[in-house]
Amino acid sequence: MSDLTRRTVLKAAGATLGATAFAAAIAPLTQWKPAESVDEFLRKHYKELAPDELDAICRRVEAEAKTSRGIDVHVAAPQPIPGVQYGYALNLSICVGCRRCAEACHTENNHDRPSHNSYIRVFELDNGSIDLATGDATYEHPVPAKGKYYMPVQCHHCANAPCTKVCPVEATWKEQDGIVVVDYNWCIGCRYCEAACPYHARRFNWKKPEIPNDEINPDQGYLSNRVRPQGVMEKCTFCLHRTREGKLPACLEACPTGARVFGNLADPDSELRWVLANKRVFILKEDLGTKPTFFYFFDK
Repeated sequence: MSDLTRRTVLKAAGATLGATAFAAAIAPLTQWKPAESVDEFLRKHYKELAPDELDAICRRVEAEAKTSRGIDVHVAAPQPIPGVQYGYALNLSICVGCRRCAEACHTENNHDRPSHNSYIRVFELDNGSIDLATGDATYEHPVPAKGKYYMPVQCHHCANAPCTKVCPVEATWKEQDGIVVVDYNWCIGCRYCEAACPYHARRFNWKKPEIPNDEINPDQGYLSNRVRPQGVMEKCTFCLHRTREGKLPACLEACPTGARVFGNLADPDSELRWVLANKRVFILKEDLGTKPTFFYFFDK
C-alpha cells in the first residue's frame, strides 16, 4: 500500500458507495478541517516526503500559527536515531498516584484545556489486583490511599500494534525507533485505531482544541505535540520532539518519586535493560500478543 493516498482512497470509496452515500460519508471531514488546503489534503504520505518537502510543511504549520494566533512556534520533524529502540518501564512499588505525569503530559503536548485531556490515565487499584475494570481513574481523595496502589496507563508502543493494522489510510504507523505515531493531517477520523487499542490509549478531538496562546508550548514536533486539528486521533509519542533530541519524556521529569524509567532497549548497558533483567516485571494484557515496549515492575 506504499502508493496509497487519500486521493485514491476517496476515489475508491466514491465508486463503491455511490455519489449520495459518498457525500454523506465525507461530510464530517469537510466540517472538521475547513481550513485545510487542497494541496495539504492531497499531499504525499509522510514517509514518502523528501527532506525539503517535510521542511516546507513544518514551515507552513509555523506560518499558520502566526496567522491564526499571532504566536511564534518552532515545528521540527526529528527522525529516528539509528540503533535506538525506545522503551519505558514504570515502578508500581513507588508510584503514589499524584498524577503529575498526566499534568505534565497535558501541558507539554498542547492538549485542549477545558477537557483536561492527557495521554496518561492513572488507575487506583486494590492491592493484589491488576484488573483495570475495577480500577478508578477519577479519584479525588488524598493519595496514596491505604490498601491501594496506582497504575498509570498510556500508549504501550507495541511491536505488534493492532492500531496500525486497522487504519484504512496508513495514517498511523510504527517508526524505526519503536515509536507509534499519527500524522494528524493524514488521519480521516474513522477511529478504527481507537477501537483496536486494548489499552484505550488513543484520544479523539471531537472539538477544536482550546488553548490560551500564552499556554501553548512553542517547541513542537510535526508528529507529536503540535496543536492537533479537530476530528483526528492523537496519542502518546514518548515525547519524540524531546527524546529524539536527547531529552527525557515530560512525564518522567515530572515524577516526584522516580517511578519512571525510559531508555534504549537496544543498549544492554541502559538503565531500562537493567530493570528488565533484575526487577519483577510484568506486561499488561500480555496474552493479547501485542508485544508492548512499555513495562511495569515491582521492587520485590
